[in-house]
Amino acid sequence: MSVTRLRSNWLWPLLMLGWLLLTAGWRPLAVPDEGRYAGVAWEMIRSGDWLTPTLNGLPFFHKPPLFYWVTASSLSVFGLNLVAARAASILGAWMGAVALWWFVKRWVGPNQARWVSIALLTQPFFFGGGQYANLDMLVAGCISTTIVLAAHAVLSAEQGQPYRLALWSAYGMAGLGLLAKGLIGLVLPGGVLVFWLLLSGRWRRILWVLSVPGLLLFAAVAAPWFLAMQHLYPDFFHYFFVYQHFQRFTQTGFNNAHPVWFYVPLIIGLTLPWWPVWVWSWFGRKAPSPGEQPVVPGVRLLMVVWLVVIVGFFSMPNSKLAGYVLPALPPLAYLLADGALQRSQGRWWGAGRAVLGTAIVSAAVCVALIGAVVHYDKQSTRPMAPTVSALLKEGVPLLYVEEFTYDLPFYLALREPVPTLTDWDSPELPLHDNDRKELFDAGEFRPDAAQRLLLRPQQWRVWLCRTPRLMVVGPPDAAKQFPELGWQPAAVQVKRKTLWVLERSQLISHGLVCP
Repeated sequence: MSVTRLRSNWLWPLLMLGWLLLTAGWRPLAVPDEGRYAGVAWEMIRSGDWLTPTLNGLPFFHKPPLFYWVTASSLSVFGLNLVAARAASILGAWMGAVALWWFVKRWVGPNQARWVSIALLTQPFFFGGGQYANLDMLVAGCISTTIVLAAHAVLSAEQGQPYRLALWSAYGMAGLGLLAKGLIGLVLPGGVLVFWLLLSGRWRRILWVLSVPGLLLFAAVAAPWFLAMQHLYPDFFHYFFVYQHFQRFTQTGFNNAHPVWFYVPLIIGLTLPWWPVWVWSWFGRKAPSPGEQPVVPGVRLLMVVWLVVIVGFFSMPNSKLAGYVLPALPPLAYLLADGALQRSQGRWWGAGRAVLGTAIVSAAVCVALIGAVVHYDKQSTRPMAPTVSALLKEGVPLLYVEEFTYDLPFYLALREPVPTLTDWDSPELPLHDNDRKELFDAGEFRPDAAQRLLLRPQQWRVWLCRTPRLMVVGPPDAAKQFPELGWQPAAVQVKRKTLWVLERSQLISHGLVCP
């Protein structure tokens, strides 16, 4: 391979990675999501158990382990820092962007591939998702890569070119998608591929893509962890597949209920300012010039089907989150860039100063939005970490009340779980999909540990009396439930959390009775 070709194949992906890393360390961990998932990864490191994900020392089976494995590996290599905590999301975004660029470069042309990459990476939705430490972007990257590998195999076979490696790789990537976030890692790529083959007149290829070596590779990648968890925890399959998948998809008792049209304005708003360019380009489309490389039949249809299937699938359940539709952004970027280049007849500068200007403005918006979050988001508990760390070194114990504080263990690099005190027996607990429900569900898999870590209100005074000093972290209004917190001033106050350092002697002087 020549130096020029090697540079062409790697320079653009490296530039994409650099762009995704640009602001990844600017802002603190968002709560609860980033604190939760980075914290689970940190617990893998501190416990040495990379098989069972744990949240505060309790088995956490809301999601499979790929995100935690990637993040824990990153934290092990690069240390406990914000960029390393977001490595899995950065990897997912980069993987999806590179896969799309490679596919478009191969089947449409390098000029189109560059513009598609720019349109994707400068969408604020995609850029922000690539720096947000939860599972959505990682599974989006797996889904996107699976789709383009399978489509590449189909197109290659039609042209009499080698295809088996791409097809088998698609199965392997689907296995990683299953490990990233469950069944959608398999169902969504499969749905996109089937509908595309049907609508493009390739229906005979549906059975053709079923590959025995591919299925074996898929099983080898995905099955061992699920089988191991079922062996260790007999209720795992029901909890993970029935409750966390089918019931969440079909029932209405979960958080984040939104109407069926929720994702349409969301995508339009979070991909600005690219949408005006798309409207401008499609109202003034020109026929391709004689010298323009033609699009391989079916590529544009693949992108349309890909976009519609993803948005349509996630519009059906009552519970919706913005990050669910991240796999729809790569095909949307293709269609945005495709429209602009059709009008400009494929010329890089011919796309018009408006399009180039849009890319620059979009990139600036991406950076500005991250900066705005840094300035205005004050929910992080990082400001109280130095105080808590110093007191922990003095042997002062830490207790959470009412709520679990997700991000503090990461900033403190805690070596032990933190007891959390609230009314775990409340009849309202199963009705809410929140931090208490997560810990309660986790405790069902390990009752012995739950007994030590999930404390009831009647144990409150025992903790006040057992040690000369006690650190308590909870919501600012926790004193309504635990009046002793109001007997001493708060040590540190952030937007949604307060740190109290309680002195037993002072509490006794205010009327606390210890046995």
